[in-house]
Amino acid sequence: MSSAPAAPGAAEGNDARANATAMVEQQARACAELGSPLYAALLHQVALDLAADGPCAAALAGHEADPWREAVALRLLGGVHALVLTGRAPELAAHYPSAGGSFDPDRPDAAWPAFRAAVADNLPWVRDWLTRPPQTNEVGRANLLITGLLHTLHTLPGGPRPVRLYELGASAGLNLLADRFRCEAPGYSYGPEDSPVVLAGAWEGRPPELPAGTPPLDFAERRGCDLTPIDPRSPGGALALRAYLWADQPARVARLNGALRLAAEFPTRVEAVGAAEFLRGVEVRPGAVTVVWHSVMRQYVPAEEWAEVERESARLAASATAEAPYAHIAFEPRRFGDMHRFVLAVRIGEGPEQLLAEAAPHGLPARTADGLVLG
Repeated sequence: MSSAPAAPGAAEGNDARANATAMVEQQARACAELGSPLYAALLHQVALDLAADGPCAAALAGHEADPWREAVALRLLGGVHALVLTGRAPELAAHYPSAGGSFDPDRPDAAWPAFRAAVADNLPWVRDWLTRPPQTNEVGRANLLITGLLHTLHTLPGGPRPVRLYELGASAGLNLLADRFRCEAPGYSYGPEDSPVVLAGAWEGRPPELPAGTPPLDFAERRGCDLTPIDPRSPGGALALRAYLWADQPARVARLNGALRLAAEFPTRVEAVGAAEFLRGVEVRPGAVTVVWHSVMRQYVPAEEWAEVERESARLAASATAEAPYAHIAFEPRRFGDMHRFVLAVRIGEGPEQLLAEAAPHGLPARTADGLVLG
């Protein structure tokens, strides 16, 4: 007996479901590699639930064909984590260290029944979170950004001068306060000793050479941009930032809590505009160093938008002078041979790009980039 013909669009639907499943499985592998066995186990089960047309399939309906840069799996995890943090999923909270629970590595799938039930019981909530871009505003990356800035100031002739700092994809603006964090490693430290944010284990081996006794930085301006900025001083903003952290990584939770304390004391300005539009309003200024930096945001920007960003950065570099220098500092994934690695790159004016360091995606630990060759 021949099978009935597929309904119109069925093949497209199957392709979209396969795309979503592949994205979830890839994120599961990334979570395993980056030290989140809880999320790796949960996402593996989510992929199976998609294939079985379970609650996770209902939650992701309409998002199956979203591009990889939309990070659908992280949106799902963030929405469920928010349920846990607000007390709406107490059975799942028992498995989430961020909510006082515990993860048993000998029973990695123990949290799955409660996770599946939380999704099934809160579909409108979870689907609303799927419309939100995941923003951890990972403060561990400040370790790389502040290193790039210190290197830039050490390299420029003419002595200390104020910094005008502009961050692309700034989220809640926490990394605009990078100089207020404490970076520590054997034989190296930078930042206030009493900072509530301690980036311990900042470097493996020696960091890039920096001047001894670096004085506190002087900022004439700190501004950022983001298409959907988060207010870290609001309860909803703080919840979003906490929800997008991975629930079994307490060190990241502690860093974020410290950064939220600083943000309450030292508010920063993040404008709700795209990166290219933001840069069009920036000019170099005599007597100050104009710095544009960003970390792990380029992958979320469409190619045509990023081409505009590069043109604006080139404009700033071409207009720079000895009295009005410009630097571009980026911690982003780059391809080296057949691998992607997260690299700190600095370019001062129209000079050559310098690859200073590489690090784990969340910024810690870092190591000097000696010998890296672009593929």
